[in-house]
Amino acid sequence: MNNSLNEKWTEVCDHVAGFDDVNKPEFNAFMDRVQPQAMSDGFLLLTVENDFLKKRIEQNFLPAISKALEEMYDLPFVVSLEVDNSMPAAAPAAQAVSPQAAPIQTPANNDLIGGSVAAVSNVLTEQPLPQSPTAPQPANMTGAFRSLTFQNFVIGESNRMAYSMAVQVAETPGQSSLNPLFIYGKSGLGKTHLMRAIQNYVNETQPNLVTVYADSEEIVSKYTEASMTNDIDKSSYNNFKALYEGADVLLIDDIQFLQGKTGTLNIVFQILNKLMNQGKQIVLSADRAPKNIDIEERYNSRFMQGGTIDIQPPEIETKLAIVKSFINEYKLSQGDMAFSLPEDVQMYVAENSGSNIRELKGAINRLIFSRNADEHDITVPEAAAMLENHFSHGMSRNVTIDDVQKEVESYYKVKHSEMVGASRAREVMFPRQVAMYLCRVLLDRPYDEIGKKFDRDHTTVMHSVKKIEKLLLTDRNVQEEVEILRKAINNL
Repeated sequence: MNNSLNEKWTEVCDHVAGFDDVNKPEFNAFMDRVQPQAMSDGFLLLTVENDFLKKRIEQNFLPAISKALEEMYDLPFVVSLEVDNSMPAAAPAAQAVSPQAAPIQTPANNDLIGGSVAAVSNVLTEQPLPQSPTAPQPANMTGAFRSLTFQNFVIGESNRMAYSMAVQVAETPGQSSLNPLFIYGKSGLGKTHLMRAIQNYVNETQPNLVTVYADSEEIVSKYTEASMTNDIDKSSYNNFKALYEGADVLLIDDIQFLQGKTGTLNIVFQILNKLMNQGKQIVLSADRAPKNIDIEERYNSRFMQGGTIDIQPPEIETKLAIVKSFINEYKLSQGDMAFSLPEDVQMYVAENSGSNIRELKGAINRLIFSRNADEHDITVPEAAAMLENHFSHGMSRNVTIDDVQKEVESYYKVKHSEMVGASRAREVMFPRQVAMYLCRVLLDRPYDEIGKKFDRDHTTVMHSVKKIEKLLLTDRNVQEEVEILRKAINNL
């Protein structure tokens, strides 16, 4: 073959991605960080820039790469994966992305974090990955959170870029354009997992750095307690600030909880400014985009100064991979490697579950418990019966078109008279279209019935539904707003 080494490597990757037992999005994410250096009959040398990647690839993909090479060239291959310490620190994956911007685009073969690769003749050395930090662990690092790592985060198309950015921040905290890193998405999609994975990785590989993780509710509580003295010069207030200002990596979860907490928000803003001016890393998360958090513009501008990325609900393939990871987690924890759930039952859970990963794990735990109690393989009808009332994405039969209208009117701050009136102003017409769409997809009401409630004919409703459906394919802001409303209506 006369094609170049890179072309050969691309063919090998395509072959591996075709294996049934390989998670293609996860494989592609890691292979984007691999560089082929030399290839001859029966030998392939690959390099990566750090031990984390080397260890993960060896554990998950090296056998598949060897298998692909043997199938392609009809001879056994030795694949050597080495760490190239001469490689520069990873370059930024992307610049800051606002909710109005197009999805992040990165160069080919560089979807994660780029960087030039030294020639194969450079000296390659391998430093062992630290097994545990030498510095004391922060008080809020319980055993449960130590288990949230990059290694057990399931990568799919819905979360791949968020994972990429999180890895980059963990490897080079405070040294890239991803500061602050703002991750958003609805509850249960893995935001906290990524934040804890950053914390765990920094604690393990750079134990000299201080990491502090805080939930926004915890910050509000501590600030309120410190402020009760009514004297900000007292030590309690200074101690409150010192806890966070001493961080090299500060991670704040559920930042949307600071809405309306003017005093706390102002102090948090001061802390963030001080840390960022010192080159410290900030990571924030929320259940919505910064623009949809009801706070002053100066706060939003600061939040969006670095990298802003959302996690979308997982597709079926990712949910199936998550199901399998939960089962493997159980097998390892119990030392029962023979345990299994039927493949069709796993697929049933993936196809019928919602997007909340915690809810998905709860379903698997119920099936595991039943499997162990009855000591026989669970069938799909049995699984369906057990999980009939488990998933929360179903609609209540008591929800009406009036209920949907009220939720949409409240969210977009539109009067009911405007919702059903003749106004064609965008700030009224768009919420009206969203409301019609939600009535159709959530309540499954006929177009005529929906139209009567909005003083419109059925063709207007059809047009509105199609327009929102089209926007949902391309506009992440519309996706987020509809998901927020869908959740609110589901909870009625």
